[in-house]
Amino acid sequence: MTSTLFITGATSGFGEACARRFARDGWALVLTGRREARLQALAEELSAYTEVHPLVLDVRDRQAMEQAIAGLPEKFTRLRGLINNAGLALGTDPAPRCSLDDWEVMVDTNIKGLLYSTRLLLPRLIAYGRGAGIVNLGSVAGHWPYPGSHVYGATKAFVRQFSLNLRNDLVGTGVRVTDLEPGLCESEFSLVRFGGDRERYEATYAGAEPIQPEDIAETIHWILNQPAHININTLELMPVSQTWAGFAIDRSRSAS
Repeated sequence: MTSTLFITGATSGFGEACARRFARDGWALVLTGRREARLQALAEELSAYTEVHPLVLDVRDRQAMEQAIAGLPEKFTRLRGLINNAGLALGTDPAPRCSLDDWEVMVDTNIKGLLYSTRLLLPRLIAYGRGAGIVNLGSVAGHWPYPGSHVYGATKAFVRQFSLNLRNDLVGTGVRVTDLEPGLCESEFSLVRFGGDRERYEATYAGAEPIQPEDIAETIHWILNQPAHININTLELMPVSQTWAGFAIDRSRSAS
């Protein structure tokens, strides 16, 4: 029987790369995204390989998520996998200069959107049982702090702890849970964070050989295709060019 995979945020970056990777293996796909034209184009392209059901919605909209999931066609209801990919960072300014609106959007998307999709789809994953899996997109920012990360890093710390706690609640169901924590990755994620500043975007990745969305897709494909008795709890990955920054020291008040 065909395996079905639900991917949030499928219109770009990791989500789009995952959709392409799993389509090649014949997984049926339920794809969500806010940008209708992109989502429909991707669904039409991938329908050459597999069954695709696009859902134009925002994961922050609980009612829309409830209605869309309740109304899934029968052929997409036997769910084997969930990739909670929808998420974003907005801005890099220090906390005192940040917009509360931006903070709310990050919390609503990275935390509440993930909660909606997870809770609403858990019964279907549990019904599938042994071999089913959830992959939550965390970040190295969830436990390695850096200036300007504040709320974004905090939301990813939530993703990490929620994933670990969820594992406890699902013991005996056969459903696996992974928190995947990438470092420097090249995708539209940073373009959104920089407010569309292409020059800053390109400077961020210049010479760094960053992780690509296809690398993340291959990693998630490996996670969800592990033998059913294996759970990858957390997995952190960075490009070789990236490592941890040194501790910051403020010397402005040192004695003269």
